[in-house]
Amino acid sequence: MRKLLLIIGLMAVLGMSMTSCLENEVEDKYKDWRKENTEWFNTQRANTSYYKTVTAPWDPNGQVLVHWYNDTMLTRDNLKPLYTSGITVKYRGMLYDATPFDSSYLSTSPADSLVQFVNSNMVEGWALGVMQMHVGDSCRIVVPYNMGYGSYSRGSVIKPFSTLVFDIKLKDIYAYEVKP
Repeated sequence: MRKLLLIIGLMAVLGMSMTSCLENEVEDKYKDWRKENTEWFNTQRANTSYYKTVTAPWDPNGQVLVHWYNDTMLTRDNLKPLYTSGITVKYRGMLYDATPFDSSYLSTSPADSLVQFVNSNMVEGWALGVMQMHVGDSCRIVVPYNMGYGSYSRGSVIKPFSTLVFDIKLKDIYAYEVKP
């Protein structure tokens, strides 16, 4: 029994070591990309007349940038989604360099260009940004890599350490609160 526990312990240590090596390899490979994304995000954050910086209540290091395209005085009395709300949106997703990676405008279901998500099922930065919106708002939300996919890639376009940029129109909240 002791040998089995020893073997399991050694396997766990080796697994952590290999994960650490892989993470270092990813960091080295994407060092320049990470630097470009971080510098671009920090430049945008410095533009306080255009973007509002929003800090996550659950993570003081988690921030996103939000810019409203519409007059918020016209939507201020409309409902805002919760972290767990089901939302209906139109959106475009791109990298900081304007490389597109996703768009609801390619969708026709449930209606023209509208898609439905549970807000909490999206990357943290998306969820945080959308929680600042009222139904009817159109925003740009800039998500740094630590609030996006972090050191992981997604598909062939989103590399590790990517800053994500979303243009979002919040059309509806179909489920104000979704229970886990």
